[in-house]
Amino acid sequence: MVFAVVCAVALLASMLTFFSGFGLGTLLLPAFVLFFPVEKAIALTAIVHFLNGGFKLVLVRRHIDVGVAIRFGLPAIVAAYFGAQLLLMAADAAPLGSYVLFNRTFVVTPVKFVVGALLLVFCLLEAAPRFRDLAFPAKFLPVGGLLSGFFGGLSGMQGALRSAFLIKAGLTKEAYIATGAAVAFVIDIARLSVYWQTFASTRTDSDNILLAAAVCAAFLGAFLGNRLLKKATLASIQFIVAALLILIAVGMMSGML
Repeated sequence: MVFAVVCAVALLASMLTFFSGFGLGTLLLPAFVLFFPVEKAIALTAIVHFLNGGFKLVLVRRHIDVGVAIRFGLPAIVAAYFGAQLLLMAADAAPLGSYVLFNRTFVVTPVKFVVGALLLVFCLLEAAPRFRDLAFPAKFLPVGGLLSGFFGGLSGMQGALRSAFLIKAGLTKEAYIATGAAVAFVIDIARLSVYWQTFASTRTDSDNILLAAAVCAAFLGAFLGNRLLKKATLASIQFIVAALLILIAVGMMSGML
C-alpha cells in the first residue's frame, strides 16, 4: 500500500510540476509525510529531488551562467547546511503540546508545526499570482541565495524564492532554467550531507526499495509531463492541488498527521 501510494504520488507530482505551478519537492513531501516521520520524509524527498535535478542538470548544463550561479549558490550552500541542522534540532525537541479529539490524543511537535507552517506559506505564495510576478533586483542575489538555501535546508521548499531572485538576473530563458537547476542541485548536496547522518542510521531495505521506486516514478512523470503537457498552467488543477496541500499543512501543524 505504501509503495503504491508513494510511487503514484511521485509520478503525479512530477507530472504536475509542468502545469500546477508547484515544485516537485512541495508536492512529493506530503506523500512521504503520510508514512514517515517528518525529518525522514524530507530526507527521502531530498534524495528524489537531487537525482531528478541531477538528470535535469545534465540536459541543460551548457546554459549555466557561472557568475550568477556563484553569487546565488555559494550563500545558498552555507544557509542550506544550517537550515538542515535546524531541522534535525527541531526533530529532537520536546512536543509543544497535546490534545484529545474524538477520543484520540494528538501531539503537536515542533518539527511538524514548523514544516507544516512553511508548507502552508509556500503553498499560498506559489499559488498567488502576485507572488509569481514578484522579482528582486540582481544586486540581491546573495540575499536570495541565503533565503532560498536556508528554507531549502529546513523544509526542502526553495523553488519559489529561487525564482523570485533569479528572474531579474538578466538571464536568457535557457540560462534561467539551467542556473536554477544548478543552484537547486548544490542546495540538495548541502542539505543531504546533513540529513544523511540521520537517514543512513535509520533506513531499512524497505526504505531503499521505496526510494528507488519513487525516483523511477518521478522520472517517468517528468518524461510524460514534458511530452504531454508542455508546461501549461491550468488554474483549476492548481486550485485543487493548493487546497490539498493546505489541508495537509494544517494537519501537520495540528498534530493530526
